[in-house]
Amino acid sequence: MQSGVSIRNLAIVAHIDHGKTTLIDAIFRATHTFRENARVQERAMDSGALERERGITIRSKHCAVDWGDYRINIVDTPGHADFSGEVERVLSMVDSVILLIDANEGPMPQTRYVLMRALKLGMRPLVVVNKVDRPQADPQEAVNKTFDLFLELGASDEQADFPVLYGSGLGGWIVRDLDSAEPRDNMDALLETIVSKVPPPPAEEDAPFRMQVSTLGWRDHIGRLACGRVLEGRLRKGDTFNRVSTHRTGPAASDPWEVTNVAAERCVHLWVTRGMEPVEADEVRAGDIVWIGGAKDVTLGDTLACPSLEDPAFPPLEIEEPTVSMYFLVNSGPMAGKEGTPVTLRQLKERLDKELRTNVALRVEDLGRPDGVKVSGRGELHLGILIEEMRREGMELCVSCPEVITQRDEHGHLMEPMEEVVIDVPGVYQGAVIETLAQRKAELTEMHHERNGLVRLIFQMPTRGLIGYRSEFLTDTRGLGVMSSRFNGYGPWRGEIVCRNRGSMISMEEGEATSHSLENLQNRGLLFIAPMERVYTGMIVGENSRPGDLPCKPTKRKALTNHRAAGKDHETGLDTPRRLTLDAALEWIAPDELVEVTPSSIRVRKAILDTEERKREEKRTAGKAG
Repeated sequence: MQSGVSIRNLAIVAHIDHGKTTLIDAIFRATHTFRENARVQERAMDSGALERERGITIRSKHCAVDWGDYRINIVDTPGHADFSGEVERVLSMVDSVILLIDANEGPMPQTRYVLMRALKLGMRPLVVVNKVDRPQADPQEAVNKTFDLFLELGASDEQADFPVLYGSGLGGWIVRDLDSAEPRDNMDALLETIVSKVPPPPAEEDAPFRMQVSTLGWRDHIGRLACGRVLEGRLRKGDTFNRVSTHRTGPAASDPWEVTNVAAERCVHLWVTRGMEPVEADEVRAGDIVWIGGAKDVTLGDTLACPSLEDPAFPPLEIEEPTVSMYFLVNSGPMAGKEGTPVTLRQLKERLDKELRTNVALRVEDLGRPDGVKVSGRGELHLGILIEEMRREGMELCVSCPEVITQRDEHGHLMEPMEEVVIDVPGVYQGAVIETLAQRKAELTEMHHERNGLVRLIFQMPTRGLIGYRSEFLTDTRGLGVMSSRFNGYGPWRGEIVCRNRGSMISMEEGEATSHSLENLQNRGLLFIAPMERVYTGMIVGENSRPGDLPCKPTKRKALTNHRAAGKDHETGLDTPRRLTLDAALEWIAPDELVEVTPSSIRVRKAILDTEERKREEKRTAGKAG
């Protein structure tokens, strides 16, 4: 740390798509973090290909900007509920948060979650109302709802007296008062507020070194990296320290904890962040957010401390438990290896072990199956991102239908994960939404008529009921509805939910699909394939318009006679097939079906491809149920 430089550590938290990453872009420009002639892409912090494609932040990232005599360390956090665990841990490294609110939407489910965490830690958030220049923006109403949320979450008088700023991250300006004559061309108001309102790190430079690991990283030639804020003392490259591991004796956060291991380690590599890039450092001091290499077995929540400290350990950090699981299986279909690299069970486990190095919310269980393992995560998106990354690495695999993870309470009652779902929809569609969600065991808890003509519906419902609903929601609301959800703990089992009332069209043969056969099939449902595409026995080629599966022959050709020419095959009126994305396929499949994932294709198939064997299995299952 440079002499005379004061540090401010803060995180930007918000609901998904409220503009966190775009605001950081504006801060980079305002603080001249990059050279004038440097080519910096928009949403610079979203560096991953999937993050840029989907427009979401998947993993929290650190950056540091210099403004005057201040160094401001900023953490960009994910806004999607599936990655909320990242937010929990990041807050342990910072002293305050910027709570970003959309001027049109106001506080949303994830806003409540991240604000609750910050308030529990005693932080005094800064509120920034973003996108005030958008049509139908209502900044004052957004502030009023935010104030109500602070009070609802038990904020103290000091916390509820939060500073409010207004602006546009995309436009690159922030002001203290929308009615004032402040120029709308800079970020000075935000930077000045950060410096004056965010407290400096409560750090003692002269005490023995101590920090807690809040985030994990990995470098192939070094191994696992530990990231956290130095809370006390200094650390130099080459210094030795103790790695202290702890463990809670029970599942609750209030349960007592104990030290489980103490190991001597050495600081081989040391980095701090400048701009967005890690920079090698010879020494770090209290208040710095750092990356340390050398402790190969370090894990989340470990305390790194000077060996002279007698009782250095911090309490363990909470690691969120998975709520959804699915099977990752070796691709055993007839087309295995034709579009990617077919993986063996050993290779599949190796890839998942690599993911476990840093993805602490993931669980992998080997249940003794010869063809795959059970993988659990925070939600469909959490697991879907992992599958997409594996696919882009050239791997082929099959994955099963997502299933929720249940628990038993102390009385033995079955409990299942629950969600708080917030839906903004035009009033004409509210009836269809309420009716459909009622069938999925949702309870409507609140309804508000917004000024922009939308109706806000708030439901409490099982996670099971959300699986497969998003595409149906878009259809029911003609694409005009907005839905968001967050995990809201466990609740009593709500009973059976029928999420899909249509069967599958299952190919009974192998070969190339013909337009003649598909033209007849499209009268029976919705097709997933086009003519000339290769199909195999047990592959699902479409959705039946009725309940129950429909065996079919998509490769059947038209009989040729003197009166029928082969050329007439092209004079068909085929509709454009529905191409399933990975997310849509995971939502759509039934429990006895799989998604076949390759680098170039997404297919759906029956888990048991052979028709006769599938019938025998259905009889066995029915016999057991009886």
